Amino acid sequence: MEEPSSPEEGSPKTYFKLNFSASTIESPSKERQDIVQKSNKAPNDNWWRGGVIYQIYPRSYADSNDDGVGDLNGITAHLDYVARLGVDSIWLSPFFKSPMKDFGYDITDYCDVDPMFGTLADFKALVERAHAMGLKVMIDLVLSHTSDQHPWFVESRASLDNPKADWYVWADAKSDGNPPNNWLSIFGSSAWQWDTRRCQYFMHNFLSSQPDLNFHNPEVQDALLKTVRFWLDFGVDGYRLDTVNFYVHDAKLRDNPPRGRPTGEDPAVSSVNPYAWQWHKHDKSQPENLEFLRKLRALIDQYPNTAMVGEIGDDDGLARAAEYTSGGDKLHMAYSFDLLGKECSAPYIHAVLKRLETVDATSWPCWALTNHDVVRLATRWGGDQPAPGLLRLAAALQMSLRGSPCIYQGDELGLPEAVIAYEDLRDPYGINMWPEFKGRDGCRTPMPWTAKAADLGFSADPATAPAPWLPVSESHRPLAVDVQDGQPASLLNLYRQLLHWRKAQPALLDGDMSALAPDAQVLAYVRSCPTQRLLCLFNFSDRAARWDIPAGYAVSAVMTESGLSGAQLAGDQVHLEPWAGLFALLA
Repeated sequence: MEEPSSPEEGSPKTYFKLNFSASTIESPSKERQDIVQKSNKAPNDNWWRGGVIYQIYPRSYADSNDDGVGDLNGITAHLDYVARLGVDSIWLSPFFKSPMKDFGYDITDYCDVDPMFGTLADFKALVERAHAMGLKVMIDLVLSHTSDQHPWFVESRASLDNPKADWYVWADAKSDGNPPNNWLSIFGSSAWQWDTRRCQYFMHNFLSSQPDLNFHNPEVQDALLKTVRFWLDFGVDGYRLDTVNFYVHDAKLRDNPPRGRPTGEDPAVSSVNPYAWQWHKHDKSQPENLEFLRKLRALIDQYPNTAMVGEIGDDDGLARAAEYTSGGDKLHMAYSFDLLGKECSAPYIHAVLKRLETVDATSWPCWALTNHDVVRLATRWGGDQPAPGLLRLAAALQMSLRGSPCIYQGDELGLPEAVIAYEDLRDPYGINMWPEFKGRDGCRTPMPWTAKAADLGFSADPATAPAPWLPVSESHRPLAVDVQDGQPASLLNLYRQLLHWRKAQPALLDGDMSALAPDAQVLAYVRSCPTQRLLCLFNFSDRAARWDIPAGYAVSAVMTESGLSGAQLAGDQVHLEPWAGLFALLA
């Protein structure tokens, strides 16, 4: 499906008329169109404010047609599992047409489904099924860059004076032939790739096959906004915006200042990656980015009950996330990488929460503990042998922070990072930086549905299906869904209990959060709203802890319905076993 090339042509309705019969795809509902036409700002029920998002990586969720790759129909077939968890929305990683150099984050057609995942009809069926089950559908939108095979880039690189010549970030070489500045790609080496057609460099923040769009060109912004509208008319409820602070670059192409090799851990970028050796002052997070986000929000607000969550990769992610969600005219919510590193101590998390209060206590964060780009939580926080209570405590923490939790598929099973042999790697990031950084394949292996199936139930018929695109992990076999489903005390069933209990706690859904005094072992904060005050305690250590209830905080009831255990209340003290937590109602 070809994307519209100008703001006046190719409305979403025209797309349907030209490409599909009425029996295959219906146009957007009349009710939805009427709501949009009546007002420039549609009603919003704020489902996202405190709602729980479940991230699905389509390639690895379920393979319905036995080709070794997960697909949209495989997701649809498992939506009952997702709904039973108690989440409010699914976020689908990219399923658009792509050469898959970066597994869907390199797009050649923003308005069509890649055949390996299915068809637009399959996606429509998924949306309708999800909505029937009370689930919102958010899709992953990659606006900062396209594939180098996208028709826009093919035209842009053809000459210096074609209609799309300025749609991407092009620059002349220095007099000695070197790139125009010192900007680096996240995937290693320069952020500039020489092109022999134009005898210029083009910018790429990621792979050289992912050229960056030029957001200083208003035509580019208009074209991207049309693709956003296309999927809204199709019925999606919102977007996860990939690399949302990467859209705009410094028009003067000034060098980034040096940082030197970091001595501490950066959750977003490994210290062996030279990208971490710069302060990224000019290649991203530019002030003009806010203006585009306002345009994007104005469009989103024309559709009822929609939301956007942005991924923030920045030197100060919390501050940038607060900036991007403040004022009610940009993103609804955003997440940074502050809880996506290896550090999980009570003092560290307390410092993150206090930092959030400092930068902006009114913005709305989204809390991810893992995703498709980082080492799985069980391994990252727990090492080779996670303590039995650690993952239960992490779940309770995530579900009680002020903001909207985002669960990555398999978190609810406690999956460890899969060990992938070099010859089985598919991720170019890991292949480029092996062996110190092994890439992202270890968190992207197939979802384990059935313990006794050779491929863990990933394919419909493993006897005839080829091997999955990534090897299944044997360490995931005893943690498969069918095993944990029948174990009342399993982590999966804790997630279900915790999520359903959470829905009945107004303080957790939309209340304020106040971090209490820091402690070497115990993280403590209070969630409060006009009708409820909850004390939240977590012993992030392998030693028993005693925590003194501060004056003015009287516990009226311990809320064991949450599923947390290992804490005992004795007068004005709480005794916590290692990796134990407590939710208590305050008078």
